[in-house]
Amino acid sequence: MALFLLGGRLFKRRGDIHRAATAIRPFILCSSMASGRQHVNGVDLYYEQTGRGKHAVLLLPGALGSTRTDFGPQLKALNKENFTVVGWDPRGYGRSRPPDRDFPPDFFERDAKDAVGLMKALGFGKFSLLGWSDGGITALIAAARNPDLINKMVVWGSNAFVSQHDLELYDAVRDVSKWSARMRQPMEEVYGAEVFAKTWEGWVDGIARFAKRPEGSICMELLPLITCPTLIIHGEKDPMVPSFHPQSLLKHIKGSRLHLMPEGKHNLHLRYADEFNKLVEDFLEG
Repeated sequence: MALFLLGGRLFKRRGDIHRAATAIRPFILCSSMASGRQHVNGVDLYYEQTGRGKHAVLLLPGALGSTRTDFGPQLKALNKENFTVVGWDPRGYGRSRPPDRDFPPDFFERDAKDAVGLMKALGFGKFSLLGWSDGGITALIAAARNPDLINKMVVWGSNAFVSQHDLELYDAVRDVSKWSARMRQPMEEVYGAEVFAKTWEGWVDGIARFAKRPEGSICMELLPLITCPTLIIHGEKDPMVPSFHPQSLLKHIKGSRLHLMPEGKHNLHLRYADEFNKLVEDFLEG
């Protein structure tokens, strides 16, 4: 989950949301960044692409997140000679609207299908996944469902099940009217105050439903199907993801590795971007 409010993330003003009914050819944002929309599974998905390396990497954002709000330091600084980096806004988030976001029981599975479909549509036959928070859950499902397509995977701030303790954490941040204006502002700039509040509440309800499943599973049963090399990163000061979650991923994903960042919180890839980027590059290139 993309708890920007607790992580102290900074966002850029998004401006008007451009809408499109059909896929739009990429346009150039700057000398090294292309952007566009691709029609995938019935929706137009916004993406940004940078770099020219042979190793393709997809960045998967957190709840209500988007490529620019969640991955600025990665889009800017990951090695552009070695990697082609793609960021995307999942359906109903950021610039991938319409449609409005909803949270049916299979919303993580749907995001995983969209993510893989986007990369295929962009011409990538094999690629790696970098998933933060909700994006990490989506990455886990995508890797399990598409073992032949996924090269390597990095996940952080993610969980494969929902515990009673998690429900208490989610409930504590449900009502955005109780947040400070500074905390609300970034997402209100993207969505508007009313849509943000409604969508966030929808997310809390959607994630909470998994607690009713056996063992609170989001995707626990899929973890043994993951065959790609997997790096799990955990910030030991993450207020929203207790340490039993990365330990569980380590236990159930064969051959995975866990790297702990003692000072890291939920947004460790933003707060400690240089350290994070170096760690990821070394893993992907290794």
